[in-house]
Amino acid sequence: MDIIKFREILPKLGKRVFIAKGARIIGNTEIGDDSAVWFNTVIRGDTAKITIGKNTNIQDNSVLHCDPDSPLTIGNNVTIGHNAIVHGCTIEDNVMIGMGAIVMNDAVIRKNSIVAAGSVVLEKTEVPEYSLIAGSPAKIKKELAPATGDVIRNVSKHYVELKDNYIESEDKK
Repeated sequence: MDIIKFREILPKLGKRVFIAKGARIIGNTEIGDDSAVWFNTVIRGDTAKITIGKNTNIQDNSVLHCDPDSPLTIGNNVTIGHNAIVHGCTIEDNVMIGMGAIVMNDAVIRKNSIVAAGSVVLEKTEVPEYSLIAGSPAKIKKELAPATGDVIRNVSKHYVELKDNYIESEDKK
């Protein structure tokens, strides 16, 4: 794990945040309580601010970045799947971004939505609440039932518990 100062700005980590080995957190980045950044992920707040909410997990090999006019904001209870690229966009609370998905500048993914694995969300796309989007370019495939919000929160909760297990294992060394 590397926490790297950039232009005199050191990333800010909330309480009980887990940063896995090989992950790099750079510059103007803020990560909320009980969140996890998994192995070999890069979060690069070198051109604008990156804000990550509470109980959010950024899975292995993901890349989070932004542009000067496009900061990156990720809400609470969000799951970002392995190998995702999330760039200069807004991901609201309780969203799941599938493995290998790409979300580009100025896109907005509203609450309780799912971006399917491998999807490409183009710049300035706005996804309504409770939507499943998929494809390249990603299109709305269906409206999700309200119970989907609970499913997404449960995935987030699972990763909070998993990161707690990792923290506990490290404490026993």
